[in-house]
Amino acid sequence: MPDTQLTVTLSGGDTEDARAVVGALEGTFGPPQERPSDTDATVRMATFTGEGQGDASGRTDTRPLSEPVTVTVQGSPEAVRRASDALSRSFTTRDEGAVAGDQEQERQLLLES
Repeated sequence: MPDTQLTVTLSGGDTEDARAVVGALEGTFGPPQERPSDTDATVRMATFTGEGQGDASGRTDTRPLSEPVTVTVQGSPEAVRRASDALSRSFTTRDEGAVAGDQEQERQLLLES
């Protein structure tokens, strides 16, 4: 698994909120392999594989969220750190906790505009 592989799970908000969150990560990770669905799902998912990586500066031109969104990022410790940094440049973030394994880490963040 590449160091930049990252799975993002989003709950809360609408499809546009999910797109804003994914857009904030694209500046760091490049386009996702899998994007959140356009349906009225309560949980959405995006997967970044690290192919076509974005620049290190991240993206900060995201639109405001319509409501708070809970985001769980899962991947290597480096990918999770980079995702957390990118999201905190674009949104107000509150760290809701982390779980570390041998080779993977999971972090939950609450995002607000």
